Amino acid sequence: MKKVLLFVFILCAIVSAMASAQEDSKRSKPSATVFPPSEFDAKTTTSTTTTTALSTTEHQTNATTAAHITTPAPTTANATTPAPTTSNATTPAPTTSNATTPAPTTANATTAAPTTANATNATTAAPTPTHAPTTTTTPKPEPTPAANLTVGNYTLKSGKGLCLMAQLALQIRVEDTGKTGVFIVQPGKTHVEGGCDKSTANLTLTFKEGFITFMFNKNTTQNAVYVDTVSFYLSYPLTSGENGKMSPPYVAKNGSLDLFLAKVGHSYSCKSESVFMGKGLYLDVTQDRMQAFNLTKEWDFGTSDPCPTDRPADYRVAIAVGIVLLILIIIVVVAYLLSRRKRSDGYQSL
Repeated sequence: MKKVLLFVFILCAIVSAMASAQEDSKRSKPSATVFPPSEFDAKTTTSTTTTTALSTTEHQTNATTAAHITTPAPTTANATTPAPTTSNATTPAPTTSNATTPAPTTANATTAAPTTANATNATTAAPTPTHAPTTTTTPKPEPTPAANLTVGNYTLKSGKGLCLMAQLALQIRVEDTGKTGVFIVQPGKTHVEGGCDKSTANLTLTFKEGFITFMFNKNTTQNAVYVDTVSFYLSYPLTSGENGKMSPPYVAKNGSLDLFLAKVGHSYSCKSESVFMGKGLYLDVTQDRMQAFNLTKEWDFGTSDPCPTDRPADYRVAIAVGIVLLILIIIVVVAYLLSRRKRSDGYQSL
């Protein structure tokens, strides 16, 4: 109940306030129409002009205040007055021109250039260019394989006579990171060392730059002779065109081989073959023919057993396969004809 009374009281207060506001607005309107309309007097005109004059004076005062604001501009002009001081600062410029006067002293310093010219003459007399032709001539023994490979004759003798004979051309080849070098063994500068045993033979070819060794083995169970170990040592600086030098010495050994296989009493022959020795090292053997043990006559080889690349092509297997295929085709054709004949016998002609 209290809430209802409070609400009614507030509502009455609002209504009374609105009514008083409307009455005040109605009372204020007649004050603008107190005097009746009539012509303007001179006083009224002056009063209006004076009011306008006051408005203009206000604008003028505003303008003068703006003028006072611009008065600091001369201060900026005074700020530019230090410019002559900068011109005075440039007066030391003649001192810089005087500083350039020592330039003739630098010109005199350049007169010492003939001493440097004498130094260049000393470099021309240096023996380094003279060594360059010597380094290029040292790898002169490196020729092209086709032109300078020479076949050498090498023999070994034992107490019973000749035990090993070999005719071959040898070269050591190095291929590493795009660089290739070749050393050709010269038979005229090569000496034979080694010896023969009952079932083994050692052929070592020595020269100034190193050696090459072939170990022959005689296998009676297989009735064959072959080389099971090849090794070499080379201390020659190999070069190849613009590839440069590769560091010597070059040492290689391969003891798991089965090379130059031939029957006992026969000789082995091959036009060209290459033995890989590991780490980019190769031993190239060309136009070789060799025989160890069971040499019946001196300076004469036994029956030649050529290497697989020199053997003539064997067409016997191909011929046998062709014959078998032809027989199968004939059998199929005959069976087809017999089957057609049996079908035709089952019908009677009309």
